[in-house]
Amino acid sequence: MKNKNLLSIILLFAIIILAAANLVQYRIYSENKPQNTESMKKESVKDAITVIHERKSVRNFTGEAVDSLLLIDIVKAGMAAPSARNLQPWAFVVVTERDLLDALGEALPYAKMLDKAGAAIVVCGDMNKSATHTKTDYWVQDCSAATQNILLAIEALGLGAVWTATFPYDERITPVIEILNLPQNLIPLNVIPIGHPTGVDKPKDKWKPENMHWNSF
Repeated sequence: MKNKNLLSIILLFAIIILAAANLVQYRIYSENKPQNTESMKKESVKDAITVIHERKSVRNFTGEAVDSLLLIDIVKAGMAAPSARNLQPWAFVVVTERDLLDALGEALPYAKMLDKAGAAIVVCGDMNKSATHTKTDYWVQDCSAATQNILLAIEALGLGAVWTATFPYDERITPVIEILNLPQNLIPLNVIPIGHPTGVDKPKDKWKPENMHWNSF
């Protein structure tokens, strides 16, 4: 009888030790298992409606550089915009060199914040791809749609930006062409300073029910 009791006690201790060992192994696995980067990315990116309502004109930057891979993602978003007859009459000049950013900031009256921006994207209309060769037709609409995509992508990535116009002002178009050595077929629509926001700039509530009409005015 004593031998049976002793055996039962030994088996009980063995079960407890085995269970404890399994628990330790599970904790080690849980702490070191590889993360699902795709799901993490989805969790970190805001939904589209939130991005649209939180987008704002950011004019205050920390001066920190902007990662080149993020800039590529941002330009890809611009190229995803719709365009008349799918002509995609645009070209995007990404500016990251400090001397060029400063030169643009000095030349453009409403882009002085470039002195603290980490980068800029110049959205240009390509007259070789445009449906017409005038300054007032579809390329402006197409490049504006691309610009909005860019601004929303920047907001989604936690960066800041502001649309500063160059077109249709010759006194702004000319220095941009000269500083960036643009070919004759490109017309700069705007210069978009991009950077890490200081947090000073906030979104504005632009919802006005009186501007919405159902079925007729």
